[in-house]
Amino acid sequence: MTDQQRTLVLASASPARLGLLRQAGLAPTVIVSGVDETALSADSPADLARLLAEAKADAVAALPAAAGALVLGCDSVLELDGQAYGKPADAEEALTRWKAMRGRSGVLRTGHCLVDTATGRRAAATAATTVRFGRPTEAEIAAYVASGEPLRVAGAFTLDGRSAPFIDGVDGDPGNVIGLSLPLLRRLLREVADTAITALWA
Repeated sequence: MTDQQRTLVLASASPARLGLLRQAGLAPTVIVSGVDETALSADSPADLARLLAEAKADAVAALPAAAGALVLGCDSVLELDGQAYGKPADAEEALTRWKAMRGRSGVLRTGHCLVDTATGRRAAATAATTVRFGRPTEAEIAAYVASGEPLRVAGAFTLDGRSAPFIDGVDGDPGNVIGLSLPLLRRLLREVADTAITALWA
């Protein structure tokens, strides 16, 4: 497969992932996988992130609408004390999560799976970025949870949203925390489809 123009399909409803791809010059089609994330489990947070990404990519790759396309599935979890945390179930859980995270570091793990539906080739990998949380006050945490944002994102925080002032820094790829690792995607495109990411620029 040469560096001809290919269609990239994002198997995710995440506006943050779509935004990252667009900012990098790509114009993916979005097809939401419909995978029940709560139905899957794994031995470690890294394995869970990869398994979820694979499930999303494989579900969309099987659809007629994705025929001939490159399908990218991603999913993120926050690893804290060896446990994987996705989206909090409710506001109370988000409050508890933030009180546990503040002043500490966690690892945001994002699974990536790329499937070339034209050839059936696929590869999956997980990127990891350490996140150093600040020490927001009780009132700041309550206000953040009341905004509703933490209920929509893995780990109950975002690097590009209202919780950004509560993140002291990251060690690793910041894009991975937002939703996907563009350097990892670049490598997967070469491995799976022998395609340069520049060939996908819109």
